[in-house]
Amino acid sequence: MTVNELKKLPKVELHCHLDGSLSKEFIETRLGKAVSQEELSVTKDCGSLVEYLEKFELPGLCLKDEAGLEGAGYDVLKVMSKENVCYAEIRFAPLLSVTEEMGTEQVIAALLKGLEKGKKDFGVEYNVITCAMRHHSEEQNYQMIKTARQFLGFGVCATDLAGAEAQYPMSEFMKLFQKTKKLGMPFTIHAGECGNVQNIIDAIQVGAGRIGHGIAMRGNSAVQKMVREAHIGIEMCPISNLQTKAVGSAVEYPIREFLDAGVWVTVNTDNRTVSNSSMTKELEFIQSMYGVSDNEILILMRNAIDAAFADDGVKNRLYRKMSDARQ
Repeated sequence: MTVNELKKLPKVELHCHLDGSLSKEFIETRLGKAVSQEELSVTKDCGSLVEYLEKFELPGLCLKDEAGLEGAGYDVLKVMSKENVCYAEIRFAPLLSVTEEMGTEQVIAALLKGLEKGKKDFGVEYNVITCAMRHHSEEQNYQMIKTARQFLGFGVCATDLAGAEAQYPMSEFMKLFQKTKKLGMPFTIHAGECGNVQNIIDAIQVGAGRIGHGIAMRGNSAVQKMVREAHIGIEMCPISNLQTKAVGSAVEYPIREFLDAGVWVTVNTDNRTVSNSSMTKELEFIQSMYGVSDNEILILMRNAIDAAFADDGVKNRLYRKMSDARQ
């Protein structure tokens, strides 16, 4: 497909962090000062995940009150609408926005208010995934998930585990997600972004519906089979994964391997602004770099609809849009 055809294609994004995807214009308006693109986005020679994470400082400051959260929800859907993203699951960590004046419930409600306004104005359907953070205590994370559970089906669709995976392995969070499963809260887990395949195995065993990144099962047919048989979606973020050095080089990136193995792959941006990416750029990149065919692009979009934590009504609307686009 040409870049223009990819841009027009109806798209579904399942792994997009709110704070890493705010537009430069929004951040400047919120902070009341000009910021450079270099302060917000990494370059091609980004050296590590640590360097990558430094870019979240300024956008994080924009999410400390209700107006900021509401504006952020509106902003991210506005950006997505420009490249025909029809449905997105936006993830964020509510506890990073909690202040003395604003509790978890208000934080989530403020973001949902902005997203709902964005949906009305731009026609992008959405759900929110609330992230538990690895550096927070089990009690803090569980209280957040319990609060988010009250919004399930009303704008929130799932929860997640994010943060420094190498420092805090999945084995430390098994109890938290056993309790999350008992609550009836669906979840995805950031696992295998940093080289340890055991984190993926643990996430599968505790009941994750999807895996964020999953790079560590590269060359491991047994774990790929486990993921395939459990019908677990893999949220791949090619450009971000190369920037954070999740793999040593573009040649080692396993999207072709996973597709050929029948793994349920989806393609996402991770952080639109930090990675200076878009769904169009991601799809263009995997076509040119990995020989992903036009038909496989459509399969990836279909996979994303299948793997979404959305209700059947939303999925059916998305299937129809995808079907219309093929004709």
